[in-house]
This record gives sequence, C-alpha cells and structure tokens, in this order.
Amino acid sequence: MIISLLPFAAVSANQDQANDQTRRFIRQTMQEQRIPGLQIAVVKDGQVVLSETYGLANVENGVVATRSTRFPLNSATKSFTGVALAQLAQDGRVDLVAPIARYLDDLPESWRAVRVRQLLAHTSGLPDILDAEGLLGGGSEQDAWQAVRALPAEARAGERFQYNQTNYLLLARIIARQSGMPYERFLATGQFSTARMARTTFGDSYDLIPDVATMYSYLPRASDAKDATPRLSHWFYDMPPSLWAGGGILTTADDTARWLVALQEGRLLEQRAVQQMWTAERLNDGSAGDWAAGWPVFNTAPDLQVGGMGGARSAFIVYPERELAVVVLTNLVGANPQQFIPRIAGFYTAAPKGVAAAR
Repeated sequence: MIISLLPFAAVSANQDQANDQTRRFIRQTMQEQRIPGLQIAVVKDGQVVLSETYGLANVENGVVATRSTRFPLNSATKSFTGVALAQLAQDGRVDLVAPIARYLDDLPESWRAVRVRQLLAHTSGLPDILDAEGLLGGGSEQDAWQAVRALPAEARAGERFQYNQTNYLLLARIIARQSGMPYERFLATGQFSTARMARTTFGDSYDLIPDVATMYSYLPRASDAKDATPRLSHWFYDMPPSLWAGGGILTTADDTARWLVALQEGRLLEQRAVQQMWTAERLNDGSAGDWAAGWPVFNTAPDLQVGGMGGARSAFIVYPERELAVVVLTNLVGANPQQFIPRIAGFYTAAPKGVAAAR
C-alpha cells in the first residue's frame, strides 16, 4: 500500500519524470528486499519535490505506514549532533579543535587531549562504551561509564578512524554544559523548532511513543537452525538517554527533509560553518578520515556527498553541488538505504563527470 503526499513544491516535467522513476524503483526495491514499510523524501533546489510512504508500519496488525509514522534514525542522529556542536562553535561557546578537557571534568588522563572534532569524526581512539551485548558490563549507564573509563585507549588520537559510541556520550555532555540545557532540549529548541519538525522526538524500542514503526529483521535468531529459512521477526534496540546523541532520534522523512532545507537555507548554520562541518577530518598522517564533524563522507571529489546512516535501515545523503538530498527511512534491519539512495539521486541529476553511477 502507498500513501502519497502532494509535493511541497510544483515540479517540472523533468522532476515529474524523476518522481515516476523513483516510485517504480522504490516498489521494486521493497519487493526485492522484502521491506515492510518505507518513507522517502527528495529535496531539490531547496524544495521538497517528492514525499511518499509505502507499506506497513506494523506487519502483524496490518498497520499502514503514513507520513506521520515515526522511524528511528539510529546513528544518523549523529549528523544532528554535528549541527549542534557547529552551532555552539559558531556562537563562540565551543572550540572544535580544543581538547575535551576544556569542557569536561572527571576524564581519564589519557582522554584529556582528545579534540572535540576528533570525537565527532570517530578519530579519538577511545574505547567503546558498548560491546556485543550492549552497555559494558550489562548493567546501568553509570556502571558502563565507570567500566569504559577503566579501559586503555585503543589508539592515539587522530591515528585512525574507529567508530564508537563513547565519542557521542561525551559530546552530549559538552553540549549540555556549554548550552546550559540537556542535549535533547538543545536540539529541540535549536533545530527541531526552527525546522518545524513537529513529529520528531527521542526514544527506543522500550519507550511508549505513539505512531512508531515496528522494527523487523530477516536475520537468524540464536535459536534458529543453521539451515533455517530466513523469516521476518521483531528487532529490538536499546538506546538509553546517555547515548541519544549517537542514535536516539525518532522522526519522519518529511521532518528530516524540512531539517535539510533549513540547513541549506542558513536557518540552522551560516554557510561557512556548514562547509567546515562537511569537511573530512584529517588523520595524523594527513590523509582524510571517513567522517567529517558528525557526518559520514561518502564521496569528496569531484562530487561531495555527505549524510547520515543508522541501524542498517535509515539514511539520508546530501549532494550539495547538485542542490539535492534524498531521505529514506525503513523498518527493516539490513535494508541499508545508503546503498541505493545514489540510484535515486541519479534520477534527479546527472552525476558530475568522473562519478561512477550506482549499480
């Protein structure tokens, strides 16, 4: 089932054709990957030219996904955290190249010289507060914090890219201290309100929040036989408040598109600050890291592509030089929309010369 939303802007004949191509591609992709529910929004030249919702928010009860259905961004939340730090830097309340010890107390000695931007770009070398079982030690957030503090650094700051959630726990604390309000309130006042993101909030599978899509997976459960046929089953994820800066946002494709428009129009950050935020962090050897300040960098030349991706089910990619952004949110772990968004982007603009077409 598909629920359409009239585009926020009049579309040209070329955009109308691109929209039709996108609709066909989304239907095909959902069928091939067996994705239960999906939202998509396309922003072109500062306007939303396509916003549609497909499928089911909840399979077992036949609940249709709508434009109001909330989907988790998971780690794509980090891009919002990147904007929050850029806002504080723009206001002179945070220096992104300063050591984190300037803003935080109670840090292990080996952590103190890590720079704020190295947290944002996952080049801090710090140990991860999460392991395969969740929070370290399987206890409370405070217990996990004490456990990770006792671990040695895994690399020198700036030596290599190494993704972990400790970085964003610390960034949330910096935001709270330098803004004078909790992380989630700073985002609500400084981003959600400005971009008119009325459906956006925070939470996880255990929180009682209305209109949230149920998460699913075809991954085998521990009790499944090795040769069992993959079956659709529930997927639960735990995102405690201390880790919201790294993965706690629940939102819609419409709200995310509005946020991207607000970013493009300069209502969240000055253009110079946006460009700095989207610049890949340099490692100690001078090479570019995989991330900028809160944003994974998918491509840099000849066509800059930055965005957010989370939970192997939600993603958005921004193509600044094409004045284009594509948002795809799903409720299937393993859908990995960051892998097929470039195909959608190709319907709206030709990739600059030298950029390989997505398969």
